[in-house]
Amino acid sequence: MKTLTDHWNEIFRQTEEEKLGWHEDDYTQTLKFLDPVSKWKSAKIFVSGVGTSGLADLLSETDAELVLNDISSAAIEKMQQRYRDKKRKFNWLCQDISAPLPTALNDIDIWIDRAVLHFLTDECAIEGYFKNVHKAIKPGGYALFAEFSKIGAKRCAGLDVKQYDLDDFKKHLAAFELVASDEYTFTNPTGDPRPYLYALFKKKD
Repeated sequence: MKTLTDHWNEIFRQTEEEKLGWHEDDYTQTLKFLDPVSKWKSAKIFVSGVGTSGLADLLSETDAELVLNDISSAAIEKMQQRYRDKKRKFNWLCQDISAPLPTALNDIDIWIDRAVLHFLTDECAIEGYFKNVHKAIKPGGYALFAEFSKIGAKRCAGLDVKQYDLDDFKKHLAAFELVASDEYTFTNPTGDPRPYLYALFKKKD
């Protein structure tokens, strides 16, 4: 039986980055939420499912300490090849984001999740994910989510997804306060619209 890891490894091994359904070249929407965060360019940033995204390229141009995670070892290997000549250090992690994170990751300033959480449809996996969010982010730290909205797609990459609204987030983020949110429609490489909900939360001190 194919595991979730197998599924994503197959996608990243067989599909060029530019042809992935979530590929984008413009990260203005993400930066719109990051830029108001004080000193984000020198923060410790955890990317929960980096894939082969160019967002990591943008983040690598700052002084931020990056922890780049993905469930797919194929995606991580591609990224490591991409950055093999860079003179800066990257912290790599390859695991299911719903499984407990290493205890060393308990001082994250900014958690970025762009289209990862919505792939978790099992309630136990969702609870495991948010336990990681609560444990990993330091007081005063931030969590930025970009997930399919309630009018968004019901399937992606051959998998069922869970759609989100702000109440769904608030239910799991009692120790956080909402800073900003936005309904945003992303047009994927095939020209199809994909409605997302972007939400930035701050952990209470």
